[in-house]
Amino acid sequence: MNLTQHPELLDRLAASYALGTLRGGARRRFETLAREHAAVRAAALVWQTHWSGLAELQELAKPDAAVWTRIHNLVQAERQAQALQAARQAGEPALPVSAGAGGWLRSLLLWRGAAAAGALATVVAVVVGLQVNGGLRASSGAQIAELRQQLQAAPQIQYVAVLADDKAAASMLVTFDPKNNRLELQRVGGFQEGADKSLQLWALPPAGGPRSLGVLGQERLLNLTAGEADVRQVPALAISLEPKGGVPSAGGPTGPVLFKGELIQRML
Repeated sequence: MNLTQHPELLDRLAASYALGTLRGGARRRFETLAREHAAVRAAALVWQTHWSGLAELQELAKPDAAVWTRIHNLVQAERQAQALQAARQAGEPALPVSAGAGGWLRSLLLWRGAAAAGALATVVAVVVGLQVNGGLRASSGAQIAELRQQLQAAPQIQYVAVLADDKAAASMLVTFDPKNNRLELQRVGGFQEGADKSLQLWALPPAGGPRSLGVLGQERLLNLTAGEADVRQVPALAISLEPKGGVPSAGGPTGPVLFKGELIQRML
């Protein structure tokens, strides 16, 4: 299947990849396609931008001290293996070793060689990770130019909100793109309204009653048209369950408010 000819599937896979829920063979296949197709790389970058707003809200996690110890040991093992290889190529005599110590030294050299291989594999993994997760850089000037054009057309996410129920279970990710006057909503929970009901999105301003931002369809990914004035200085959003087609904004929600959350402005 040519993934670039199925934009909806590509968008879902890119979202799962950036979120980290795409795993195993599916993740490896996506990374292979990303290295080969600029459109796949661009889709991953767009979703990494979407999710980065959530990452910015998390506290930084410090690596365990054992991680740095392991890195230090791998680097030292690689240096020792390189020094041993250089000595062999220079024709320097090997150190005299007793018969009893021979097995121990061979085991040590084997361990060093394995450690060096592990260090090399780590370096390769880091390089691949930087290419795929850290930017999915294009391999040619033409691809770089194409990717830049796609990124320029990508949404400029300035506001983000995670709407959750009263048990703090996330149900909807909301982002706002002022460049395109677009609210994008991604269902991340399992809730599905009935055929005779509609979900309605509300802005909860600091003063005055709730203001409707639109009625949601039943798609997992959907867009609403909105201007920046509709969300500027709005501290929170909410979603209520309403009759099919929603209710007028002037009266406010008539059904139960299912999800709500703080609307946070990101610094671009």
